[in-house]
Amino acid sequence: MSRDADRKHVIDVLVGEWAALDRLLTGLAGADWTRPTCLPGWRVTDVVAHLIGTESMLAGEPVPETGADVTALPHVRNDIAAVNEQWVTALRDEEPAAMLARFRDVTARRAGMLAGMSEADFDAPSWTPAGQATYGRFMQIRIYDCYMHEQDVRAAVEAPGNEEGAAADAAIDEAARALGYVVGKRAAAPDGSTVRFDLTGPVRRALTVEVDGRARLVDGGGGTPTTALRLPSTLFLRLCGGRTTAHDAVEVAGDGELGRRILDNLAFTI
Repeated sequence: MSRDADRKHVIDVLVGEWAALDRLLTGLAGADWTRPTCLPGWRVTDVVAHLIGTESMLAGEPVPETGADVTALPHVRNDIAAVNEQWVTALRDEEPAAMLARFRDVTARRAGMLAGMSEADFDAPSWTPAGQATYGRFMQIRIYDCYMHEQDVRAAVEAPGNEEGAAADAAIDEAARALGYVVGKRAAAPDGSTVRFDLTGPVRRALTVEVDGRARLVDGGGGTPTTALRLPSTLFLRLCGGRTTAHDAVEVAGDGELGRRILDNLAFTI
């Protein structure tokens, strides 16, 4: 795959995810917008406000000045969270129809901006939530964030769906990037161990982490792992995203204590 194809793929998946969110939000009843989500302090409308805010900033709009001390909120733990909360606060009293119109407007503008970007623009150095990288890398993270928030809304309104496809695959890829850190650093897997995550669907994937001086995701890994964790891909993403701590549905084979430590430390975002 060429670098230009990579750029086009990222843009297509991100714009496609915005379309999926649009379809979901269009189908919500008015009362659905005020339902609480699994994210502390946020209702469905607040999740949408966050999505609007991030894309608005990427479109060049300033963070709104609300005068509220959002840093006093218990779920605001860093500067990024504080910026997110400013948008949530600013849009808290907007009606659902106005919120949907805002979402459509900003994502349409952002889609146009992305379509006009060159490969050099995508490769340009950029801040990202995961540290300094490239603008293209930031857009990969945007797919993950938007997809996770789509699933947050679906969970809140009890409307499961879109659990497989390009955006789900991209979200799994993003979560997989953190597995070396989770297994080696946070779960303290011993040197020489191998951990395999068997995702049973809707996205089927086998993810293997080997610890040899450092923990890293590897291709293959067909031997017997030290610990194997078997679980649905949707639950895997919710655990990685800190959306749940319930892992009773996870089948653990091999070193059960290591498996428990991994599950207890799997959340790398919230």
